[in-house]
Amino acid sequence: MVRNRARGARALPLWILGLATCSLLGDSIAFAQTFTATITGVVRDATGAVLPGAAITARHTESGLTRAALSDADGSYNLPSLPVGAYEITVEKVGFKLEVRRGIELVVAQHSVVDLTLQVGNVEQRVTVTADAPLVNTTLSSTAGLISEQQVKDLPLNGRSFDQLLTLNTGIANNTSNMGQGNGWTGFSVAGKRQETNRFLINGVDWVGGNATAQFITPTGASGQLLGVEAVREYNVIEHTYGAEYGKRAGGQISIVTTSGTNQLHGDIFEYLRNSALDARNFFDQTIGTPPFKRHQFGGALGGPIKKNRVFLFGNYEGFRQRLALSSRAIVPDMQSRQGMLPCNLITPAPSPCPASGYVTVPNLKQGILPYVNAFWPVPNGPEVLVGGLPSGTAYNYNNAGQRAGENFGLVRFDYTISAKDSLSANYTIDDGERRTPQPDPNFLQIEPLRSHTLGLQETRVFSPSVVNSATAGFARTYATLVRAPAVAIPSNLIFLPGGNPGTITIGGGATTVAPSSVAAAPGINPVRGIREYYTWADDLHIIKGKHSWSMGAWVQRIHQNSVGSAQFSAGGVSYTTMLTFLQDIPSQFNL
Repeated sequence: MVRNRARGARALPLWILGLATCSLLGDSIAFAQTFTATITGVVRDATGAVLPGAAITARHTESGLTRAALSDADGSYNLPSLPVGAYEITVEKVGFKLEVRRGIELVVAQHSVVDLTLQVGNVEQRVTVTADAPLVNTTLSSTAGLISEQQVKDLPLNGRSFDQLLTLNTGIANNTSNMGQGNGWTGFSVAGKRQETNRFLINGVDWVGGNATAQFITPTGASGQLLGVEAVREYNVIEHTYGAEYGKRAGGQISIVTTSGTNQLHGDIFEYLRNSALDARNFFDQTIGTPPFKRHQFGGALGGPIKKNRVFLFGNYEGFRQRLALSSRAIVPDMQSRQGMLPCNLITPAPSPCPASGYVTVPNLKQGILPYVNAFWPVPNGPEVLVGGLPSGTAYNYNNAGQRAGENFGLVRFDYTISAKDSLSANYTIDDGERRTPQPDPNFLQIEPLRSHTLGLQETRVFSPSVVNSATAGFARTYATLVRAPAVAIPSNLIFLPGGNPGTITIGGGATTVAPSSVAAAPGINPVRGIREYYTWADDLHIIKGKHSWSMGAWVQRIHQNSVGSAQFSAGGVSYTTMLTFLQDIPSQFNL
C-alpha cells in the first residue's frame, strides 16, 4: 500500500499565489474570475455634445438590484461587476427629459456599450425606449464562446450533460469516448490542448472532478455526465489569448453562471426515460434480443424571493439511474487449458506423435495453478482463437455484463442585496454517486463511489460610482475510491495477499493490466482512495477615472491532496509470457 499524505506546509499542500495585476485599459475593464458583465457608454444631448453629471441607474429587472453612476466630464459612465440578465437603465439630468432604456440583456463576461441621448425638457417628462437596445460588444473575444441560456435549455442533450454544447464552438473536440474506457469522465480538447488542462469555474469558483488515482480531471460524476442543466443559466469558454484574470491552467477557461432566484416564483419538474425497446442488437451480442438498457433521469428546480427585491433562493436536484449491458468479447483460457492441456504446437519440444485430439498435458504442469485458471476467468462460450490457423489454447467469451450507475446532483444558490452598495451571493453544489463497471475479464467488477462538493461566496462592495470591489472565497472537495473486486466467488486461498482482493494476472503482455495482452487480464486490486481539497480566495478592485479604468487583484489557492493505495499491484500481481509458462507457473515478473 502506498500512502501519500500531506498537511500543513509540507510538499503536497500547494499554495498558489496570483500576483496582483494592474492594467490601464483605456475604455475597457477586465475582471478576475469573470462571471459578471459590464455596461459602459457616453451620455449626450440631441446635438451630440457630451453631458457630464448625468445620473445613470441600472436596475436588474429579475431581482431589483440597482447600481448607480454619474457621467464624467467627458460624458462617459461605467457600471462594472453586474450580474448577468435583463436590465433597465434610467438616466436623468436637470433640464432634460428622463430617459428609460429597456431590453438590455447581459451575458457572462460581456462588456456592452450603451450610449444614451437626452432630449431637452423637464425631468418630469419621460422618454421610454422599449425595443431592444443596440449593444456594442467591445470585447468580442471574451464572449465568442458563449453558450446562451436558450441553447442550454432548448438543445437536445443525450444524457443531459450540458458540457456537450462546448462543441458548438470551433476548435473544440469531444474526446469523452477515449476517457476511462468511454465511461470515466467527460473530456474536451480545446484548441488542441489536453483535456485535463481545461479550467471550469462555477460562479467564479474552481469546479473540479475527482478520481481515486489523484489525477486532475474536469467536473463529472458517476454517470459520466455533467449534470445540472436546470441549474445552469449560461456559460462561456475562452479558448486562448485570455487575460491575467484567467489562466491558472493552460487549456480552455469555461466560466459557468448558475440560475438564481428572482422576484417571480419559477420552477419545473422533469423526467426522462430511455431504454432498449427500439434498439438493434449489437454485432457482437450473442443474445436472441437486444441486451437490456434503462436510463432514468428525474428532478426539478424551484426559485423565488424570500424577501422581494432583497433576498432570493434557488435550488435544483437531478437524479440519474442507469442499467446498461456492455457488449464485450474477451479472450480467455479454453476448456482444455482449464484442465492443464495445450495444443501440441505450443509445447516445446513438440510431442511426437501428437494425439488425435491435438492436445497434450503440459509438461511440468503445476496442479496448483489450475484453480486460478478456473476461478479468474469465465468459461469460454465462443470458438477457439486461432493464430496462423493453429489453436492457441484460448477461446472467446462473449458476454453482456451489466454496468450500474447512480448519481444525485444538487445545487442551492442564495442571493442577498444588502443595500444599494453591498450584495452577497453564495452557492453550494453536491454530487454523490457510484458506478459499477464490468471489466474485460467479466469475473471482475470495478466499483467507484464518487462525491464532490463546491462552495462559493462572493461579496460586491460599491465604494463609489467609480470604485467597486469584489471578494470571492471558494472551497471544493472531491472524494473518490476505486476497487476491482471479484464479480464471482473466488476462494480465499487464491488471494495473493491475505485480507485483500484477488490480485492481477497478465498473460502474454506487459506487467500492468492496461497494457495489451494475449489473454484478458485479471485486474484485481485493493481499494484506492483519492481526496483533493481546494481553498481559494480572490479580491478584485476596479477603479474608473474618466476614459481610463484600472483593474487589480490577487488570487490565492491552497491545494491539499491525500492519496492511499495504487491502481496497479495493490493486491499483488504476476505476469507470464505464454499460456505454457502460466500453466507451468513460471512467472516473468511478480509485483507487490
